[in-house]
Amino acid sequence: MMRLRAPVTDLLRRPGGPRDRQLLRGARVCVIDRQGACAYIRVEADGYCGWIAQDALAADHPVTHRVANISTHLYQRPDLKSPDHATLSLNSLLQITDHAEGFLRCDDGLWLPEQHLAPNNQPARDPVTVAEMLLHVPYLWGGNSAAGLDCSALVQLALQACAMPCPGDSDLQQAALGTALPPGTAAERGDLLFWRGHVAWVSAPGVILHANAHTMSVAYEPLQEAIARIAPKSPVTAHKRL
Repeated sequence: MMRLRAPVTDLLRRPGGPRDRQLLRGARVCVIDRQGACAYIRVEADGYCGWIAQDALAADHPVTHRVANISTHLYQRPDLKSPDHATLSLNSLLQITDHAEGFLRCDDGLWLPEQHLAPNNQPARDPVTVAEMLLHVPYLWGGNSAAGLDCSALVQLALQACAMPCPGDSDLQQAALGTALPPGTAAERGDLLFWRGHVAWVSAPGVILHANAHTMSVAYEPLQEAIARIAPKSPVTAHKRL
């Protein structure tokens, strides 16, 4: 097993091919094959497979904390005015080795604000609240970070922050998550609604929250308006309750 060390790594369908997903720092993977500068890997958390750049890999190591803010910066010193070296996204995993003056040091010697991290044994409680942190983040096909994400990533990031396993694609999420409800059941906060190739959180009665190509962002939308807008492409295919 190995872990990713880059802030965000594209997971490709084939070497040099299209992006299927993205992986965040600290993601644990099994390397299955290597070809030149690329490695074929399987992601421990959700079983997703694909090709990544080999230089994104690091030796396996314990992780103690996750990024609990939408994003955070890695600083050279425990000082908010010191140079920043990289930006990490929500759910990035880190091994913390020291603390000083409101900052935590990770295993590469860089520092993060302690307000932005949470111990791994303290997951978030409400996935919709986590998803709402990502409001207005740009839509990005195959994106899985606070810099850009798609519909299935909004669901996966929110559930993983709550220590709930979740597949990476909406069709697999529809098959694996929650209990199917009969048509006509009133939607409640925390429910998931599925269309062909799309998924949305129910954030309140009559309102959904989803990463979508209509607004090209994570956005709220009245449920009935969304159903009518998407209907020419797909009806609602499932209503699931976690």
